[in-house]
Amino acid sequence: MKKNNYSRRTIKGLLQAHSAIMAELKSREVLRSRNNPVADFSEWLIAKSLKLKLEGNSTTGYDAVDKKKVRYQIKGRRIVDENKSTQLSAIRNLSKKQFDFLIGIIFDSNYKTLYVAKIPHSVIKEYARFSKHVNAHLLTLRENIFEDKRIKDITKSILSKY
Repeated sequence: MKKNNYSRRTIKGLLQAHSAIMAELKSREVLRSRNNPVADFSEWLIAKSLKLKLEGNSTTGYDAVDKKKVRYQIKGRRIVDENKSTQLSAIRNLSKKQFDFLIGIIFDSNYKTLYVAKIPHSVIKEYARFSKHVNAHLLTLRENIFEDKRIKDITKSILSKY
């Protein structure tokens, strides 16, 4: 495959290429919105890998269900050189128990899966902190979380070819 020389493209050309790529990923149903693709891609990849049914974007509190109607909240984070944080996006209304498991996935800058954790709802509060500023719990998903036997490392269950 021919390598693109992005350094020769104009800013407008780069943004147009980005827009076209986002539109194509949406047409393939990998993305469900035109926002930052990490969240949508995480949901798509986890659902496809674990054979979950994604719920509609307006569903509150969870993203997917399995055949037994177990509810999953899916959160992803892409690590880049400028920001190595593994803090997942806000977990809202944790006390309402709107999901049974949180699945957190961490990618490298090229969207290679680094690790994936399946965390029971009952365990999240031990690892997350409540932020008044965002009115939600925030969870930083570090690799050492797998030392807790209640948290399952499901990295090998996630598709590597997509």
